[in-house]
Amino acid sequence: MKYLDEYRDADATAALAQEIRRTVTRPHVIMEVCGGQTHSILRYGLDRMLPPEVELVHGPGCPVCVTALETIDRAHAIAERPGVIFTSFGDMLRVPGSHTDLLGLRARGADVRIVYSPLDSLALARANPERRVVFFGIGFETTAPANAMALIAARREGLTNFSMLASHVLVPPVIASILQSHDNRVQAFLGPGHVCSIVGCRSYESLAARYRVPIAITGFEPVDLMRGVLVAVRQLERGTATVENAYSRSVPAEGNPAARRALADVFEIVDRNWRGIGTIPKSGYRISPAYRAHDADHVFDVGAIATSEPAACISGLVLRGIKKPTDCPAFGRECSPARPLGATMVSAEGACAAYYQHRRSEVT
Repeated sequence: MKYLDEYRDADATAALAQEIRRTVTRPHVIMEVCGGQTHSILRYGLDRMLPPEVELVHGPGCPVCVTALETIDRAHAIAERPGVIFTSFGDMLRVPGSHTDLLGLRARGADVRIVYSPLDSLALARANPERRVVFFGIGFETTAPANAMALIAARREGLTNFSMLASHVLVPPVIASILQSHDNRVQAFLGPGHVCSIVGCRSYESLAARYRVPIAITGFEPVDLMRGVLVAVRQLERGTATVENAYSRSVPAEGNPAARRALADVFEIVDRNWRGIGTIPKSGYRISPAYRAHDADHVFDVGAIATSEPAACISGLVLRGIKKPTDCPAFGRECSPARPLGATMVSAEGACAAYYQHRRSEVT
């Protein structure tokens, strides 16, 4: 626990909560963007330490949750192909598609394997030259550099049997989409520290200026999160709207230049469909033409995809901060981690999974 204890200190967290109580004079709605932040908030009961004037709502920062249903179904179609080894991080295996999930496909004979890095998939491609190895590359700007490096390595080594089904999404455009929505209530954001450690904070400055919204870049431990809330509340009370880096121990203003160069080399920015939200302009990465030989969308022709989403699932409203998971009639009944209707219940970063783990008793 070295280097973490001071950021989980109960007294320091309580002192920050007390300072928020002294500062706030009117109601404020603050969204934590990242699903990891949501889990920490609920795990440590941080929302219950805040004064009633401060409401935290949960955002779209769970990459598994927002991966488009069409992309999930395309992954399933590729995984079922003969001669394919389909690789993925474990949190994608139980995400429901229109008809099944990757775990179900594996039970029916598909060669679906869990990996812990895209480099594991490259090793499989080297060891199985007669098979086509596909890596399911999803995530925000945080995981994109590692996936970019895997594609760079595959092209350098000439691994023609390796490809990636990539579906990366970007945080700033979805924040803009939330703020432009007619039913938006969010007045400030806790920005995702891990994303900013890659791309820096400057891409958020135009959002703060254009929409007059405070953005506090913060981390994932109780002290980090409470400090971020205090930064946001102080700005809301003053009527200012800037980006403040409350996570400077991990986030340099310019991000990681080497990672940013890799992203620029391998990916191009495109419109992206977000599950439960819809298409957001310029909100995702696509593999660039220079790496087309390793682009699973190009390598595999799966034809038209017809999707089918459960009508009872309100995950889209949860991801936009309009509803809480406990507002869903199916929560904890028809929908549970064992039998999820939507990705927000099965993902390790999903808001519904966090509520099921920490707040299930609130449902009667």
